Amino acid sequence: MYSTRAVGNGLKQAPRRARQFRRGLATSAEAPDVAQARKYCLNQLRHGDYEAYLIRHFIPRSAQDAYDALRTLNLELARLPETVSNPAIGRFRVQFWRDSINSTFAGNPPREPISILLHSAITRLTARMGANSASSLKFWLLRLINTRERHMENKPFTSLTALEDYAENTYATLMYMTLAAMPLQSVHMDHLASHIGKAYGIAASLRGIPILAAPSQPIQGPSGSNVGSTRSPALLIPLDVMAGVGLKEEDVFRRGPNAEGLQDAVFQVATRANDHLITAREMLKNLQAGHGPGHDYEHQEEPEHAHSGAVHGGEDTKLDIQRGFSVLLEAVAAGDYLQRLERANFDPFKVRSSWKLPWGLWKSLKRHEI
Repeated sequence: MYSTRAVGNGLKQAPRRARQFRRGLATSAEAPDVAQARKYCLNQLRHGDYEAYLIRHFIPRSAQDAYDALRTLNLELARLPETVSNPAIGRFRVQFWRDSINSTFAGNPPREPISILLHSAITRLTARMGANSASSLKFWLLRLINTRERHMENKPFTSLTALEDYAENTYATLMYMTLAAMPLQSVHMDHLASHIGKAYGIAASLRGIPILAAPSQPIQGPSGSNVGSTRSPALLIPLDVMAGVGLKEEDVFRRGPNAEGLQDAVFQVATRANDHLITAREMLKNLQAGHGPGHDYEHQEEPEHAHSGAVHGGEDTKLDIQRGFSVLLEAVAAGDYLQRLERANFDPFKVRSSWKLPWGLWKSLKRHEI
């Protein structure tokens, strides 16, 4: 999701940029400055979530502001365990965002860049599609916030299934929101987004290992003295996987990549992520050939996916895929990381940064393959 350096730089720069943004609004005689809010969000993504920054260029222009605001909010929420001294303070911040979202959808966004850009996107969406068009966006967004809050303390997942549920409620949910912002209502697209989001979320937990397992950084008070630390080291590999290979948290915290069983555990988790990508690719080929997806969608009966008249077949499904294909590019980013992890023999501490991803995204979009 982001590199250690990007996280460090983002943590230092985000509060300062937010203050500069608010000062800019205070000295402006104009209505809330959407262009300035957009610039803030893009800067956050460029430095903190470069994959999202790349993908947003392929998202339809009508949904780009929503994508930028939602991905920046996700980045803010993901950073919270790193930026607060205890979970209680983190929950206050989460409640701030929950209140901000409710106010934004009520038409009264706080004077804060993410809320202003999101409100602008919602306003344009409702003007195009009607008053109820943004209702699903709010549902998905609150689900994202609530999930991030439940995992504020970075406790290990009890099982690989629990990790999949987390990925469904975060990264797949972000994809559902992008589809809703376009808007594109298709159960088949939701189904693809579910598999791809799970793959991306599982991969994100693996790429976070070198960051979260590292010693925490001290928090400095106004006088420059240390007043605490951000967090305790954490390891998000599911407990059932760790037990199966004999991996111990403390070994990872003390020995890092030399911890016995680490690579075996990472291999098992990465295999599950890759399985979801393989399933999504097979499903995409089936749908593009005019066939059914090949398997049932486990969330199809949930009200949020019960799109009226949205279970298409044949040419309609092909048009849906063509129109919303950019949302599926998350699969390319997840696959790129998993390939680099395999080349590092499933040692997350040795994964090298990617320079091929921009080309991979363009090629995927051109060929309509993931």
